[in-house]
Amino acid sequence: MTQTSTIENREEGGLIQNGCRACCRKIRAQIAGVKEAIFEEYSRALQAPERLVRLALGEAEAAAWQTNYPHLFFPTLAAEKVQAVANWNARQQSMRENRPVVTLAA
Repeated sequence: MTQTSTIENREEGGLIQNGCRACCRKIRAQIAGVKEAIFEEYSRALQAPERLVRLALGEAEAAAWQTNYPHLFFPTLAAEKVQAVANWNARQQSMRENRPVVTLAA
């Protein structure tokens, strides 16, 4: 291999890496936008604690990045996780309303 072809290969590799980085940044930005939109929509509609909704979205994002197409999987995973939080929160509220608080004497 000549020195010129080695330099060309390095340049091509650099172009590919830069293209991959740009693509990754774009996907991260898209996921961040969707994440914030889902947070806004669900946190108001479901009245679940903000912290739990953010944790659910973080879990969904982490799971989505384990796939080859995180930008395609994230919205569905996020909706499922946030819905699970909302269901859990509703059950907790129901239990609090239906059961009297019992204090134990020391």
